[in-house]
Amino acid sequence: MVRSTPPESAPAPIVYVVDDDHSVRAALEDLLASMGMQVRAFDSVAAFLQHPRADAPACLVLDVRMPGQSGLEFHRQMASHGLHLPVVFITGHGDIAMGVAAMKEGAIEFLTKPFRDQELLDAIHLGIERDRERRRDDAAVDVLRQRWASLNDGERDVVGGVVRGRLNKQIAAELGVSEITVKVRRANVMRKMQARTLVDLVRLYDRLGIG
Repeated sequence: MVRSTPPESAPAPIVYVVDDDHSVRAALEDLLASMGMQVRAFDSVAAFLQHPRADAPACLVLDVRMPGQSGLEFHRQMASHGLHLPVVFITGHGDIAMGVAAMKEGAIEFLTKPFRDQELLDAIHLGIERDRERRRDDAAVDVLRQRWASLNDGERDVVGGVVRGRLNKQIAAELGVSEITVKVRRANVMRKMQARTLVDLVRLYDRLGIG
């Protein structure tokens, strides 16, 4: 199990709003600010991309149809920009098929204007919580990568044998070393990776996605 020490003060979440309608942006800024949320509003996808993003849990409220790049197009391309924010779509021109497609592609919610404030707030809270979970997972994987980087080549070779279910003597034969050497390397691996059992080690290895 990977354990990380939580920071003394977690960063406050941020809601990014991208909508070309000034009145909608202003209304959402007022609503979210009244709930104590940090808000950053933009009139286009291009403006949003140019703005530096804080290292904090976040959610993106995205209009479906805008001049230039549409919200739906941008949602499909977010990963290529290194963005993994949960998205809540809002639209005045949506239909059921469009909403279904957006949800299948990972959107948190697809809300048609006019929508109830609470519907939007519930979706944003869900998005922020999912982003918190993603950030925790990313941090845990970073810790695992650091542990993996501390292994030498011989120790990594032993891990390769372990995750394939090989016995020590089989690994020794494959690597052309003694069984004692394999045992020493395996003990070093368990210590460096902070794995309590071989099952733990295999799970950590799988989480790294090396295979």
